[in-house]
Amino acid sequence: MKNDTIDTLFKHQDFDMATPPSGHQARFLKKLESQHQGGGFSESTSRRELWKPLAAIAATVVLLIALTFTLKPTPAVNDLANVSPELANTQSFFTSVINEKLNTINNEKSPETTLLIKDAMLQMESLEKEYKQLKIDLTESGNDKRVIHAMINNFWNRINLLKEVVATIESLKTTKYNTDEITL
Repeated sequence: MKNDTIDTLFKHQDFDMATPPSGHQARFLKKLESQHQGGGFSESTSRRELWKPLAAIAATVVLLIALTFTLKPTPAVNDLANVSPELANTQSFFTSVINEKLNTINNEKSPETTLLIKDAMLQMESLEKEYKQLKIDLTESGNDKRVIHAMINNFWNRINLLKEVVATIESLKTTKYNTDEITL
């Protein structure tokens, strides 16, 4: 069949050579005309169908733009450990002292110290928020020495606060012990 010519292909085919019934052409033209006048596709329908894909494209573009701006990677925020190895050691030292003091305070919880500890934790939260802002400032300033100094002062403030709380708790314990000893 590959080498057959068009003539030989059509020679062996049986085609319907009957003439259509009378009025066929008139009915066909009438159907075409009714479709064109409102029974089929009108100009407003084709315009509406044209807007559907355009609206979908516009919605996709808006979505891509929104995702581009919301999924931007945020720059890494520096802390003292990112500046130099010496400051990394300093940060590690301060963090360990703070954690040690917090553990001491948590082990000394009692009904007498509850308000004191709660107030100290609120102050610690405030200092932690300040430190987070300092980390952002450090990143934006390009490791400015003034920001580094402020970060170290923040650590010292936290340690001093915790030392005062521990001293106050010890004072309360001593006072309570002396009071209990006198009442016996």
